[in-house]
Amino acid sequence: MAERSRVRSAETLLKRYQSIGRVPQRGGGPGRGPGRGPGGKPKNTKDSILRLLKYLERYKFYVLIAFICVLISTGSNLAGSYMLRPIINGLVENADLSQLALSLLMMGGIYLVGVVGNYVQQRIMIWVSQSVLKNIRDDLFRKLQKLPVRYYDTHNNGELMSRFMNDVDSIGEMMNHSVIQLFSGSITLIGTLVLMLSMNLWLTLITIVFVPVVAKVGATIAGRSRNFHRAQQAALGAVNGYIEESITGQKVVKVFCHEDICKEEFGILNQDLREKQIKAQFFGGLMGPVLGNLSQITYAITACVGGILCVTQGFDVGGFSVFINYSRQFSRPINEVSMQVNTIFSALAGAERVFAVMDEEPEPEDADDALPTTEMKGHVEMKNVSFGYNPDKVILKNISLYAKPGQEIAFVGSTGAGKTTVTNLLSRFYDIQEGEITIDGINIYDYKRKDLRSNIAMVLQDTHLFTGTVMENIRYGRLDATDEEIIAAAKSVSAHNFIVRLSDGYQTMIEGDGANLSQGQRQLLNIARAAISKAPILVLDEATSSVDTRTEKQIERGMDALMATRTTFVIAHRLSTVRNANAIMVLEHGVIIERGTHDELLTQKGRYYELYTGKAELD
Repeated sequence: MAERSRVRSAETLLKRYQSIGRVPQRGGGPGRGPGRGPGGKPKNTKDSILRLLKYLERYKFYVLIAFICVLISTGSNLAGSYMLRPIINGLVENADLSQLALSLLMMGGIYLVGVVGNYVQQRIMIWVSQSVLKNIRDDLFRKLQKLPVRYYDTHNNGELMSRFMNDVDSIGEMMNHSVIQLFSGSITLIGTLVLMLSMNLWLTLITIVFVPVVAKVGATIAGRSRNFHRAQQAALGAVNGYIEESITGQKVVKVFCHEDICKEEFGILNQDLREKQIKAQFFGGLMGPVLGNLSQITYAITACVGGILCVTQGFDVGGFSVFINYSRQFSRPINEVSMQVNTIFSALAGAERVFAVMDEEPEPEDADDALPTTEMKGHVEMKNVSFGYNPDKVILKNISLYAKPGQEIAFVGSTGAGKTTVTNLLSRFYDIQEGEITIDGINIYDYKRKDLRSNIAMVLQDTHLFTGTVMENIRYGRLDATDEEIIAAAKSVSAHNFIVRLSDGYQTMIEGDGANLSQGQRQLLNIARAAISKAPILVLDEATSSVDTRTEKQIERGMDALMATRTTFVIAHRLSTVRNANAIMVLEHGVIIERGTHDELLTQKGRYYELYTGKAELD
């Protein structure tokens, strides 16, 4: 009973997991912005349509052919149906089998033309739509490569993936089907109405009178269905979110024996999904039968009145038969057009989200007089640097330091003190508000970004490996490195021994960001990647936090030679790893409160002394 009380209520579970994509903004540093799912109505329909038309412009000739094919296909269907009139009238007046066969062949030929037109139109539009989607994805991906790090720090990765997949696919769905169906339905509706009016005005009025009734009933059912489908999707998102969280946290679940609680909570979410799916499927399946029955009522009334007109007014039997057929077709394009409106709105909303990324400000272009460089020495100086991720909240305050080749500069301090921020500014991931940073006496803003970053090698706390072989991942640090150089770099950071024990050694495939390796092995490969680089400046941001103490000692010995000619910046929580640093900077609240060697700082008996001796903790 006590265990059941620990199970969260249905309301709590639904509220939390239905909003799993919305990540709150973090204060102080770069945060994650709120995510949005696809769907809804676009805010700027006109702009989205115009921009999509620009993508279609280069294929306008093919689109024109496709629309001509739609006209041919639609006209063929209407003409083929109308052919029944002379056939039936001919049979009533004079049953000539040869004339009947000829008429049937003509009708078959007309329908065949329509089939060919529809086939050509579909092939063209599939090719055009996929070509447009390829161009949109290319432009979107190229834009992502130009966006600053700030953008990725403030946007949820899942949301960006959603724009690549869901939003772009919704655009493709609209181009493949919705636009053509909208055009075809409109042409069919207009053509059917004109032919019906040409045959009999009174019967046409009966059909038209029922159109508002059918439209009203359809809109009511569609509204209810849309609400239930929206609730179903939210419930499905809650179930998926809970499953994803449970699978990724399965070790924690088992360690704390929460299996039974997980099963009960999942049962609550699953039951909620079941109930909402029943309602959504019921109302979703209700549209066809209800509208079909209304069409049957219209058909029956039209047939009764038409029969009377045939007897009393001399309305021809062939025209009556064709009109009955048209009356049944008349509501079909109305239903198709109304059903495509939501798809089109959803696609335009998706297009708006895609274009919103494309409209983001990229990293500023390098100055026209920016200096290219390939031989940096590594003399780094910061002069009175102040910076804040948000202008109203300063993170670094009046930071000054100097480092020369062969020196190791370490940063220690509490979480959020600004240690990583210093290295972000050095690589120009963010632009400083005040002060100056120079390398070899030249302001970093006078260098080309690509040249600047190619001279800085980084090993971050969060490892990332690409799909490919071990050797390819290490070579990522310098693409022209030879196999021998890669092996030497791996040996220098104590990665060689574990690599040769892998199934295929250096040719072992890495998948899923290194899921087949331990966390420490992944980090060793990241360090080897930095080692293979010839960059004169090296940044180690908690680089050895994922390896054991013994391996850490081996890496330190191997990297001593690596750092001998490089300017190295080390961010570390393990103070034992910075004992040999030439200078240790102690940061608190964005200010360097102490600086000096390990021995000098211990002599001062200040903040560093308290941290090192355990009298204070890194929080």
